[in-house]
Amino acid sequence: MSSSVPSEPHSRAALPLAPSLDPALAAARMPRQFRPLSWRVAWMAVLAMALGGLVALIARALTALIGLVTNLAFYGRASAEFSSPADNHLGLWVIGVPVVGGLIVGAMARFGSRAIRGHGIPEAMEQVLLNESRIPPRMTWLKPVSSAIAIGTGGPFGAEGPIIATGGALGSLLGQVLHVTADERKTLLAAGAAAGMAAVFSAPISAVLLALELLLFERRARSLIPVALASAVGTGVRYVLEGNEPMFPMPAIAAPSLMALAVYMAMGLLTGVASVGITRLTYAIEDGFEKLPIHWMWWPAIGGVMVGVVGYVMPATLGVGYSNISAVLGGQISLAVMLALCVLKLLSWSVALGSGTSGGTLAPMFTIGGAMGGLLGGLCVAWLPGLQVDPHVAALVCMAAMFAGASRAFLTSVVFAFETTQQPQGLLPLLAACAAAYLVSGLMMRQTIMTEKIARRGVHVPSEYAADHLERISVGDACSRQVVSLLASQSLGDVRAWLADENASTRHQGFPVLNEGGRLLGVVTRRDLLGRDTPDDVTVGSLLRRAPLVVGEHHTLREAADHMVEADVGRLVVVGKDGARVVGVITRGDLLSAHARRLRESREASRHLGRKAAVQDRAP
Repeated sequence: MSSSVPSEPHSRAALPLAPSLDPALAAARMPRQFRPLSWRVAWMAVLAMALGGLVALIARALTALIGLVTNLAFYGRASAEFSSPADNHLGLWVIGVPVVGGLIVGAMARFGSRAIRGHGIPEAMEQVLLNESRIPPRMTWLKPVSSAIAIGTGGPFGAEGPIIATGGALGSLLGQVLHVTADERKTLLAAGAAAGMAAVFSAPISAVLLALELLLFERRARSLIPVALASAVGTGVRYVLEGNEPMFPMPAIAAPSLMALAVYMAMGLLTGVASVGITRLTYAIEDGFEKLPIHWMWWPAIGGVMVGVVGYVMPATLGVGYSNISAVLGGQISLAVMLALCVLKLLSWSVALGSGTSGGTLAPMFTIGGAMGGLLGGLCVAWLPGLQVDPHVAALVCMAAMFAGASRAFLTSVVFAFETTQQPQGLLPLLAACAAAYLVSGLMMRQTIMTEKIARRGVHVPSEYAADHLERISVGDACSRQVVSLLASQSLGDVRAWLADENASTRHQGFPVLNEGGRLLGVVTRRDLLGRDTPDDVTVGSLLRRAPLVVGEHHTLREAADHMVEADVGRLVVVGKDGARVVGVITRGDLLSAHARRLRESREASRHLGRKAAVQDRAP
């Protein structure tokens, strides 16, 4: 409608802002423009580095505590030297050691915190997703002490899980003491967890990837930088304390042939199937414990019976078993021992984990996968030498593929196997095998060994991280350019009569309000105009409650959506790049329409170039 008729509503392609909106007010009413980095990130980085150094020292202390408990329980000596319980001479009495450890852990869970049960990563994920990364402070000592008792008394777990959980709890505690946002607290939690893993395995890059894939649920510079620096410091402290030798040394390997690469990929497929079976077995055992007619406090002791019996049959299954991984990768044990280690370690670990005791999953899964791969590789060498399979590489790729399939931490698995062995020629078969295991696992199983527990409690865990579609679209490309406006001097009765005459112009839910000079004063909604408590003789301008909320056409739809949420409105006035002209209106419906395009792109398959057209396009 024409602006020369002030008594009626009108539409314009561009409207000027009111002079009363000074620059400060206009800036306050514009959305915050996204900045990937700020000086807050530098402060978070400093905190993360300090945290990384502290967690590395705690990792060393926890390792010493595990050694102390192991020496006391199996050898009767007071020493903090890290030793394996496999060399004990207790005979049948060895069965009682894990049972006693289970009793102590059960009591600590009952009277301390139930959250110490399990390997810690699912619990940390739950706190990130549901509780703004706030882990109870008592977990900073309950988790490491309970895990040291469980592992030191023969529990078939790795020390890395408790250290990762302890580092995360310490980062969360730091984030609760300081004045930080929930996102920054999550970053500190992930930084502590990554530093813990890096300090145990001397694997800084895979530690960062683990934090990205299992804890942060994002890849943003503001979180990636502090986590990476914490991981680097944690590894640096380990270098000072223990040296920079690979965690799992193995003979140098050669680049695989094409035939061998295909075999390694097939092994990855088989390992992926095995990882699904292991995950289901573990949770089936946990479900079995849930049906027992006794309090869960006693379950770890019952699981300890199985750990002790298996440990009596094969002592190598007791404790962290890092030496088992090195022996498998180095080809230092026979095929029969590998088979026994694979089966018995799985039996001991799955029952112990299902009973709810405290311990990690990484080392046991690496042991089981490595033994499985070493066995397959050895059989290939014996029966099909023409395939050119290296049993050391087979053990390496299956070790990583087992964790990739069970956890879906794909990149973590590939890089971890490389960092802990320092074998660059293993990267190609690792990539193929882990990708195959990831594919099989994703097709056969909805949840993972990390997410099944909390998914059963109704927690939805993001499994894919994609760029926000709204970040890719500017407001100017999605807004409505036909602006239907009202004059502030118009009576409400005239406007209501105009609304009663339904047409394309009256169907809008919000209308910019102009003064006599044609400048924007604010926005009124259809509900404001039709409110029963407002008489017909008042003016439209009297309905305005605040200055207009505006967004620039250069802003993204994500920034516009955030502005709507913060201001609790359903529409924004769109201004031009100069900030002085109204060029449109953006609504919640426009945001949903942008999402509809994303759904079409992901779900609708089509052919845009036929075979005939493709041939003609290649013709000279």
